[in-house]
Amino acid sequence: MIRTEALDRLPVRTAVPALERALDDRGVAVLCAPPGTGKTTLVPLVLAGLTGDGPVRRVVVAEPRRIAARAAARRMAWLLGERPGGRVGFTVRGERVVGPDTVVEVVTTGVLLQRLQRDQELAGVDVVIIDECHERHLDADTVAAFLLDVREAIRPDLRLVAASATTDAEGWARLLGDAPVVEAEGVSYPVEVVWAPPARPVKPPHGMRVDPALLTHVAATVRRALGEREGDVLCFLPGVGEIARVAGQLAGVDAEVLQVHGRAPAAVQDAVLAGSSGVRRVVLATSVAESSLTVPGVRVVVDSGLAREPRTDHARGLSALTTVRASQAAGRQRAGRAGREAAGAVYRCWDRAEDGRLARFPAPEIKVADLAAFALQAACWGDPEASSLALLDPPPAGAMAAAREVLGAIGAVDAAGRVTGRGVRMSRLGLHPRLARALLDGAAEVGARRAAEVVALLSEEPPREYGDDLAAALRTARRGQDGYAGRWKQEVRRLSAQVDGAGSGTGKSPGTGAGAVPGTGAGSRSGSGAGAAPGTSAGSGSGEGRSDDAVVGLVAALAFPERVARARGEGAFLMVSGTGAELGDSSRLRSAPWLAVAVADRPAHAASARVRLAAVVDEGTALLAAGQLRVRGEEVRWADGDVVARSVDRVGAVELAVRPLKQPDPELVRGALLEGLEREGLRLLRWSRDSEQLRLRLAFLHRVVGAPWPDVSDGALLADPGAWLEPELSRARRRADLGRIDAGQALRRLLPWATGEAVRLDELAPERIEVPSGSRIRIEYGGEQPVLAVKLQELFGLAETPRVAGVPVLVHLLSPAGRPAAVTADLASFWQDGYKAVRAELRGRYPKHPWPEDPATVPATRYTSARLKRS
Repeated sequence: MIRTEALDRLPVRTAVPALERALDDRGVAVLCAPPGTGKTTLVPLVLAGLTGDGPVRRVVVAEPRRIAARAAARRMAWLLGERPGGRVGFTVRGERVVGPDTVVEVVTTGVLLQRLQRDQELAGVDVVIIDECHERHLDADTVAAFLLDVREAIRPDLRLVAASATTDAEGWARLLGDAPVVEAEGVSYPVEVVWAPPARPVKPPHGMRVDPALLTHVAATVRRALGEREGDVLCFLPGVGEIARVAGQLAGVDAEVLQVHGRAPAAVQDAVLAGSSGVRRVVLATSVAESSLTVPGVRVVVDSGLAREPRTDHARGLSALTTVRASQAAGRQRAGRAGREAAGAVYRCWDRAEDGRLARFPAPEIKVADLAAFALQAACWGDPEASSLALLDPPPAGAMAAAREVLGAIGAVDAAGRVTGRGVRMSRLGLHPRLARALLDGAAEVGARRAAEVVALLSEEPPREYGDDLAAALRTARRGQDGYAGRWKQEVRRLSAQVDGAGSGTGKSPGTGAGAVPGTGAGSRSGSGAGAAPGTSAGSGSGEGRSDDAVVGLVAALAFPERVARARGEGAFLMVSGTGAELGDSSRLRSAPWLAVAVADRPAHAASARVRLAAVVDEGTALLAAGQLRVRGEEVRWADGDVVARSVDRVGAVELAVRPLKQPDPELVRGALLEGLEREGLRLLRWSRDSEQLRLRLAFLHRVVGAPWPDVSDGALLADPGAWLEPELSRARRRADLGRIDAGQALRRLLPWATGEAVRLDELAPERIEVPSGSRIRIEYGGEQPVLAVKLQELFGLAETPRVAGVPVLVHLLSPAGRPAAVTADLASFWQDGYKAVRAELRGRYPKHPWPEDPATVPATRYTSARLKRS
């Protein structure tokens, strides 16, 4: 029986007619409705014709999370008086509850992506609703782009709704072709904001770490809220670990403490969403409860102010969630949960002054996440560059380049970026491409079941209490009875079924490394080798006789070959990507010679990554997995201030064998010397005072006169070293040889000899000029104007300022002792206006020197008055 009364109470009902008109007229619409208005539950039922008298249509609702998909389907089925699997069903990874009568199907965005890749027409589907699109998850953005392609090319009749819990809908409206925006008013009760910052400063979050002092404060704030307010308390925390720690600190409170997150058992999720049974509740939740789920009975929200977002360090090959300050939009969403059913309060665990400095909205996932999976989806869609996809934000070029490099290395795309058959199969496994590669190639080595066990561990990181040893975590999951172990076993069955019985179908040997780092630095000539260990040829497929440690290490190394790491000290390792890695003090892996690092993060300002999850591997397995990164050959480079020439066998940054190279290739030596010049500068050459002055003179002429006078800046000189440093550069073999090159002599090769202008160097930019006393004074060319520093008496009788290449020199007039007395670029004005003051100041100090009232009437001199009389 349809629960008509419950349906009629949903506020979004008033907006449904406008939404239906928009879809009838345009086929697309943006629906803005606050949480709890029924946009996720009533709207799909109305559009499907399951309430009212509209035509029956098949509706697919895409949710960002599995927990939200299940909850939405159960709520809609309840409103119809049914159970999921009837007219309303759901499909999430590893679970499908639908029947022959299903009209509304709730799916995750990931499932919808897979369905679109298999059936671009979405045959039989009339309406697609992308829910919670304001959260800007990458899968949701991708689904929207693909659906817009489908509408434009083959299904103009397909109706598309972007549903948002915020009013910031302009971007989505533009993306959907100026789609109508339909807004629903929510029933909102006043929410009092209580600012509850910690009494003492706490450390800001970095990586996955949250200051324990903040968690203690959050727990204390929950206790405070329980004492000051009525109703259930909903507390927002960034992740599962923080939820568990706060739950531990709430032991003994007079309330039922529940934990809701994506990993929570279905029974716990159902209990949270079903509402209170008379006992007061404290619900500790991640951001999943911001807008995707409705938690009944909540009157108070305690907000830690933290959230988790993906971040990728492309240079180091590290991807992980990181803890960040929640945005202002998230804060509003969280606070609104306290005012859903009655007046409430939100306790914000930060200072009011900080609130204005928070980001307005969370970062779009496409801007910060690893894009390998997105790039593979785009390649399968036929747009490897993702250049024609309708996206709110374009993918960053650097992240896309890194993603395509990974896909090429694992054989998912060809040299032109087009998807291969292997890549299509990878895309359909519902895994990150790295894990898909590990599953396919690992199955060929150790069998589908054992490869699936490891990949299932890698696809959802085990709880912290499982430890950092991946093999031990595998054994714990096998015998475990917790929620994680249950989900792990279900995923193992799913992955095994997709691979078992069909062969690996890889088309590539496991020695093909993912994420290969091209090249090995300046001055290398090398050959590569697969590096396969004896007895580990691809295609063995059985895994018989291999220990769990060996299997886990191999599959993890296949997934992350650039994270294979060799020990370089107790607990310290160097990954083949070049990044250092360190284990915790209590880790049992500290004495391992090699590791396959599965999970690591690099805290801000830290030199090394912290290993969260890894497996022990031997050298043969390491080289098998990272074979594409292995190079052997001559390596000549600039290191530690000189040329280093070696014969090297390395895998990425890890050196396996090194020996000195007695007769290195001269061209590689030349390249290393140039690298040294670029790093340490042209000071490696021999610069006399005359050489430095020549360079300054040439720089002056290049600036003032221009061609044909050469540019002698560092960049210009290093851009064409052959034009002035040969043949000495090619004869050099080490740093000392560079130090014997006369830079001035080399620079003279750049003078415009061919045009004949070179002979005018001393005319246009003389090294010295003769002053009236007969002295030849050096000109300094380092500043904007050439500088002539000369004793004042040596310029008597000189009325006009000397010029160099048409530029007046800046005259530094010196006392008889050589100390500055005046500076002028206009001698005529100085003799008329400034000389009297200088004469008055200096003639008493230097009485032996001539100080005529009119300097134009006496000859210039270097000497004293007495010396002048004698001569």
